This record gives sequence, C-alpha cells and structure tokens, in this order.
Amino acid sequence: MSAPAALRVLVADDHPVVLAGIRALLDGNPDIEIVGEAHDGPMALRMAIELQPAIVVLDLSMPGLNGMEVTKLLLAERPLCKVVVLTVHEDRSYLRKLIEVGASGYVLKRSVAEDLLRAIQAVAAGGVYLDPSIAVHAIDRTPNKPKETAAGHAELSEREVEVLRLTAVGHSNKAIANILNISVKSIETYKARAMDKLGFRSRVELVGYAVDKGWLTGA
Repeated sequence: MSAPAALRVLVADDHPVVLAGIRALLDGNPDIEIVGEAHDGPMALRMAIELQPAIVVLDLSMPGLNGMEVTKLLLAERPLCKVVVLTVHEDRSYLRKLIEVGASGYVLKRSVAEDLLRAIQAVAAGGVYLDPSIAVHAIDRTPNKPKETAAGHAELSEREVEVLRLTAVGHSNKAIANILNISVKSIETYKARAMDKLGFRSRVELVGYAVDKGWLTGA
C-alpha cells in the first residue's frame, strides 16, 4: 500500500526570518510538503489560487493585501482551501472578523513553534484551531444566548446539527451539500432554521457554540 500524499502547504509572510523559521519547522515533518512561499498579500493570493494547496499559513499583517483580505478573496475562489492565520494580535475582534471570513486557524506568532503543526493537523482533519491562550476568552459566546424550549434547550434535528457543525468548521454550502449528498437549497434551509432556533445571526456566534459543544476537534 502506498503512503498517503503529503499535505500541500503554502506559507506567506513578509518577514524573511519568519518564513525561514516556519520552513525549518515544517520541513522536518514528512507529512507536509511546502509548495511555495509568498512575501506579500497579492503574491499569496495568486500562488494559493494557482498552486491549490490544501492549507495556506498566512500572516495577518502583510503589504498589498492583509491576511483578512487574502482569506476572503481566496475562499471565494477556492472554498475547500483551509487558512491558518499567524498574528501578534490577541484582540478578540481580529479573531471574530477572521472567523466571519472563513479562516480555520488562528495562531499567535509567539506560539508558532509549539502550536503551528497542531493547528495544521487540526484544520487538515476538518477542525478549527484557536490558539489555546486566547480561545477561552476570544469568542463572546453570550451575545445571543440560544433560544430555549420548554425542555430547557434548543431542539435541533440530527440533520441540522450536521449542517451547523460543518458550517462551523468552515465548509461552504456547496461543500456541505456534496458531503451530505443533498441540494444546496436544502443546506440553506437547514442552516437558516437551525440558526433561528438558536437565535444566532453570525458564524462567530455559531463557532462559539461549536466550541462549547466540542464540535471543532475534527469533521
């Protein structure tokens, strides 16, 4: 039996020393293949679209286009690509915005040596990775408390739970439709109904709920 293909990863950071450090960290892992390095936002976006890596490790602060903009534009073109963002920012507002545009991982630069491989493995498995030092406080899980039924909790169907879980880890409606083998319109209906039951208006609230439910360890 042949060995599984290495995970294709593109790395983007405008600091050569940081790029070199990330390469040194990832090169030692036989399960990862670095397919390219980008030094600014436009270059990262172009290479990610052309090379089609499974994961892009992306600095939040880059010239030309920042990591937020690259993530949004990239996922519009390549919705199955996973983005792990590196940043020095511990402000939860950055994390909330990145979750909204579809990023799957958020790693503080001071924790790269300890956490980057773990983050890559988590998002490759279909999960979401939030830096442990900020995950507990980063998402305000109570702006919209889930609606409660007479039984004391929002009652979701099994299909609604499947759709919300896949949405929380970053899959598009089209990707979820393919995974569950039902129509995109049905996915939209299940998602809207479930979000209404919970009283949620954004993916940030959904991800906070998913963290509490333990949904983000793989999908």
